[in-house]
Amino acid sequence: MKRKHTAKNRANPPGRHWPAVLVIALAAGAILIIAAAGGTAYAINRENHDTFCASCHTQPEVDYVQQAQDQNPASLAAFHAHQAVRCIDCHSGSGPFGRAVGLEQGAQDLIAYYGKNYHDPAITTNPIGDNTCDKCHGNLLDNRSFDNHFHLFLQRWQGLDTNAAHCVDCHASHQSGDPNQGFLIRDPVVTVCQHCHAALGRG
Repeated sequence: MKRKHTAKNRANPPGRHWPAVLVIALAAGAILIIAAAGGTAYAINRENHDTFCASCHTQPEVDYVQQAQDQNPASLAAFHAHQAVRCIDCHSGSGPFGRAVGLEQGAQDLIAYYGKNYHDPAITTNPIGDNTCDKCHGNLLDNRSFDNHFHLFLQRWQGLDTNAAHCVDCHASHQSGDPNQGFLIRDPVVTVCQHCHAALGRG
């Protein structure tokens, strides 16, 4: 039996009718994706500015940014800032995943600040790993001389002991130190040396 074609059937042929709810859902999804992409792009742009990183006006970040603007850097972080290294360059790991982790922490900090549920003074929940330092200092092991033996043996120590030291244990970024000594803080460094020597059987 042939189907009778009516004006209504011709206006809405089978298989071509999209329910209004589906159209609205797709439009809302597209808007959310665009908004998320725009928000992420804005965050990436803003996090490139150290003053934005400290714009929540909490300590000790405000002091760190101020130190970085001093003419004579008194800390390793301030020295890096004078070399055009930004906060985010150290506070995110290497590659897209490392940047995503930095963005995630920044978003959590922002929510905590506006929700008035933040630590004062601030604490770092995402410590800087060795891979972050390697982004700029990847050639550190090219020097095979005794003068660089502590860096050469560090990887061996880390392979033997999960509690072995890491870059930041000797190179404290935000403590005042002697620029002629690479801003190393003597007491912690001596302790690290002793533990390394003991672990490798040379102490």
